[in-house]
Amino acid sequence: MLISSVVLYLLGTLGLGVWAGTRIKDTSDFAVAGRSLPLIMVVTTTFATWFGAETVMGIPAKFVQGGLGALVEDPFGAGTCLILVGLFFAARLYKLNLLTIGDYYRARYGKGIEVFCSVAIILSYLGWVAAQITALGLVFSVLTNGAMSETVGMIVGTLAVLIYVVIGGFLAVAITDFIQMIVLVIGLSIIAMFSAQLAGGAGAVIDMAHQKDLWHFLPEGRFTDIAFFVGSAVTMMLGSIPQQDVYQRVMSAKSAPTARAGAVIGGASYIIFAFVPMFVVACAVIVMGNQAMDLAKSDYQRVLPTFVMTRMPLIMQILFFGALLSAIKSTSSATLLAPSTSFTENILKNLRPGMSDRQQLLAMRVTIVVFASLVLAYAIAMKGTSIYDLVSSAYQVTLVGAFVPLVTGLYWKRATTQGAILSLAAGITTWIVFFPQISPLGEHFPGQLAGLIAAFAGMFVGSLAPQVLKNRHEPHKTALSV
Repeated sequence: MLISSVVLYLLGTLGLGVWAGTRIKDTSDFAVAGRSLPLIMVVTTTFATWFGAETVMGIPAKFVQGGLGALVEDPFGAGTCLILVGLFFAARLYKLNLLTIGDYYRARYGKGIEVFCSVAIILSYLGWVAAQITALGLVFSVLTNGAMSETVGMIVGTLAVLIYVVIGGFLAVAITDFIQMIVLVIGLSIIAMFSAQLAGGAGAVIDMAHQKDLWHFLPEGRFTDIAFFVGSAVTMMLGSIPQQDVYQRVMSAKSAPTARAGAVIGGASYIIFAFVPMFVVACAVIVMGNQAMDLAKSDYQRVLPTFVMTRMPLIMQILFFGALLSAIKSTSSATLLAPSTSFTENILKNLRPGMSDRQQLLAMRVTIVVFASLVLAYAIAMKGTSIYDLVSSAYQVTLVGAFVPLVTGLYWKRATTQGAILSLAAGITTWIVFFPQISPLGEHFPGQLAGLIAAFAGMFVGSLAPQVLKNRHEPHKTALSV
């Protein structure tokens, strides 16, 4: 019954994707749903993109092990990212009427920066999508009691998502996100209430969290602890801003105010609702005792599925896996579409500038299939790496490479192409130098924070130095002419 329900749910989303595909007429429809989505759909698709496998299976286990302080990166940093996008970026980017975030870099700095930043953005999706595929493999393995291996589950899950994304594009993603978020919110809310009953009430769960000091958020006063805390916070808070999936949600709205409000509401909703799976796992710790904590330490991604499968009736299992698959599929569909759109628009079009709209649409669909195959291979190769770590490492490259040119280009008129080049070079080089395989510096200061500081310095030096030198030479030239 459980497996049949899951199969029917997967077939239903595939059907929606095929239906959405009949409404795709051009690349704008495929990439940003024709800039026509109302506020409710912008909110749900924004929320859905962030609420993925790590939110349901990674964040809760991190919480019961290290408290709120272990979650500064996600959900706090990730949710704040969307709020910042809504407050400071959405309206400005929407008015530019561009197809991808890479188009902005081309318009502001030229083709070289466009290609380099687009490559960095595309590479950043590798870990994020791999995390969702890893989670799909785990889900199918748990559902079949190990009859289906995690590797086979990854392949099946990837195909289930790939089909409706290739056919229906962003319109299919937005429609299925709307349905999947309803299933997610209702399903996890009911699971949370049932879990509270098993644990002896919400009060008992809150008391347990107090006893284990799980509400502790801020780091100790040592400089190293503070630096790593800040580094973790800005990784997703700022590194996620120059991302194509975020930009697609901004550009899919029917107006600039809708884009702004959708991002802010979606980000706030994500932070708030991320506490629901955290609450459920806290209930599991009370009900399962040492078994839950042992799983949290050895294989934390299985804590919540094991709790549901061993302590809850069939109807709750159906609700849980419906909600879990909704979370994973919504994130994986968005993260497959975004890099493929960026590649076609910002890299392939530079190699083949005469492409028609029909050829671009075909190229986007082919690229999705190729990218999905590469990510599937990467996920299988990285099997055993935690979902949370796969996601958190994905955004460091965009933080040190693409964020500074974006924010300074929008808010600092004196930013130049030379500044962007030096920013990229300084940020990425510094970040690499801090790799533990290269030097011990990364043990004392977070490499992504060092790279971000270097990127800002590179932008200011690269933009201002030529102007200062020019101003110094002008009086000399005037004197010679006299």
